[in-house]
Amino acid sequence: MSDVNGRSVAVIGMACRLPGATGPSELWDLLRAGGSSISETPRDRFDADALHSLEPRQGRIAGRHAGYIDDIAGFDAEFFGMSVTEAAELDPQQRLLLMTAWEALEDAGQRSDLLAGSRSAVFVGNARADFLEMALRRGPESVTVAQLNNFRSLLAARISHFFDFRGPSTVVDTACSSSLVAVHQAVQSLRSGESPLALAAGVSLALRPDESLVLTHAGGMASDGRTKFGDASADGYAPSDAVAVVVLKRLEDALAAGDRIRAVIRGSAIGNDGRSSDTVHNPSLAGQLDVLRWAYQDAGVDPGDVDYVEAHGSGSPALDPLELSALGEVLGAGRPTDRPLLVGSVKTNIGHAEAASGLAGLIKTVLCLEHGEVPASLNLSAPNPRVDWESLPLAIPTTLQQLPDLKRPTVAGVSGQGSSALNAHIVLSASTADVTLADPAPDGTPCVLAISARSAAALNALARSYAEYLSPDGPGASYALRDICYSAATRRCHHPHRMAVIGASHEELAAALTGAPSVGGRPLSTISDRYRAGKHLDWATVFGERGRYVPLPSYPWQTKRYWPGEQDDAETDLTTWVLHKYARTSLFDDSSTLTDIGIDSMVWMLIVRDLQQRQIAVGPDEYGPIRTVADLRQRIREPEAAA
Repeated sequence: MSDVNGRSVAVIGMACRLPGATGPSELWDLLRAGGSSISETPRDRFDADALHSLEPRQGRIAGRHAGYIDDIAGFDAEFFGMSVTEAAELDPQQRLLLMTAWEALEDAGQRSDLLAGSRSAVFVGNARADFLEMALRRGPESVTVAQLNNFRSLLAARISHFFDFRGPSTVVDTACSSSLVAVHQAVQSLRSGESPLALAAGVSLALRPDESLVLTHAGGMASDGRTKFGDASADGYAPSDAVAVVVLKRLEDALAAGDRIRAVIRGSAIGNDGRSSDTVHNPSLAGQLDVLRWAYQDAGVDPGDVDYVEAHGSGSPALDPLELSALGEVLGAGRPTDRPLLVGSVKTNIGHAEAASGLAGLIKTVLCLEHGEVPASLNLSAPNPRVDWESLPLAIPTTLQQLPDLKRPTVAGVSGQGSSALNAHIVLSASTADVTLADPAPDGTPCVLAISARSAAALNALARSYAEYLSPDGPGASYALRDICYSAATRRCHHPHRMAVIGASHEELAAALTGAPSVGGRPLSTISDRYRAGKHLDWATVFGERGRYVPLPSYPWQTKRYWPGEQDDAETDLTTWVLHKYARTSLFDDSSTLTDIGIDSMVWMLIVRDLQQRQIAVGPDEYGPIRTVADLRQRIREPEAAA
């Protein structure tokens, strides 16, 4: 194995929630269509109309439009073992990160139960704690121990705890370059052997207008809600939400494991401008040149071979010309005039996700490498005259462009720049792993498809997703039946609610999933019976030769809305009310201990607070300690029972 492969890191999984896109495939559809997901600020965030001013000034916001994720309150609390109250009082950034991390691991074909206890790492780029700050602003009486869960350090720790990852778990804040710095740190951790697998993530949810007020006063917020990268009329950006996660593994390890290689990270670099700029906030050409050169040196890639760069591209009148000049100087050296460097910005489609923006750009870039295309960068009508377009060998595509076929892996870069003066650049190349699709025609050999979920409703939804996936127009039609069944059996976690069907074709499996009798016959019938009964199966023995991992339908979340102050307090039975709000499982009886159902000392403090507000005393007395549900029921049955 070459030294290049030995230092390279594979992107084996991706997931995201972005404005107008609930995942990478929807993002690609949006980008390829030249779409914009910028919208008016919804009232449940803040009253943008009351703060908006046509003449930007202190105390006002310049724009009423931004990029927003739908349903940030939706969460599958039961799946993650959280009580109603715990979910409602938890920062939605953490909730959405948990679900997106699960989706990214599923996309990567990595079973979390097999990773538990490993030194797998988590690096999260983030610069916001709006949910916590809003809670603290409600006054001293509203502050509870629950707010300990919403400190920003918990963004990474929550993921590590749920998956039982024992490696590094850190939150990175370098402003708008945060999530690319998280990727850089993940690459370093993998290269050093510190971690066998790493999640690099970025999350940013704008729940309050404070940053927009500051941005407006600084002249950085676009008045029309459009990020106009490279345009003469650029006047700043529209902020946006984003949740994004990529799963990374050393390339050698990914190849050995038969993982799907979505792209390869060849190298990366980060660096601060230092005093090459007159102030800490002013961007520096020298600082950007340094980081670009360091990144391509680290990657062992000739900068002139780069085909596309996803720029920071924030629509800044000052920063855009500087960034384009730096790219032209470093990546334009020796470049033939008939092959200009393509430079684009996803911020023109979805807005600027600030600390999470770099990962949104990286996911877009991986999609470009996979599809061999670069979507148009929007809002460019009159190129910025401060850029020397005639001498710089670069172009911002205004229509869908094909990436050149140069008989080598396509190379791309992703840039991020923070107001902390911290620049980051990631170098990627297209995967050269065998991606030839198998013949979709069935070979006539029956296979068992085993699927599972954590609830009956989720299992039924998953069965419908697989039936659609296996249909003639579904994504699964392109994959060999055995590979689909092999991937479902060996690359997905197996939950308590299970279904196993047998078929010799895509059509037979799809029909069996929707109620038609499946093909029977031993030994597969015995295998499917054992699986449905919850028995352990040695899938390597069942399938024999290792199959090829192929992407499968993702877990169907059973989300409900969780938000502070919206939970139902109408329950008449006090014990049921307490357990509904605070128990982390619905599977208990009177003999269950409070520890068994997730009521620890911190949760108990919240229960005592709620009961005291109802004038019910539950402190230690002659009744003895409260250890079980029965003890709790006896103690808080009626207010006078505690007297």
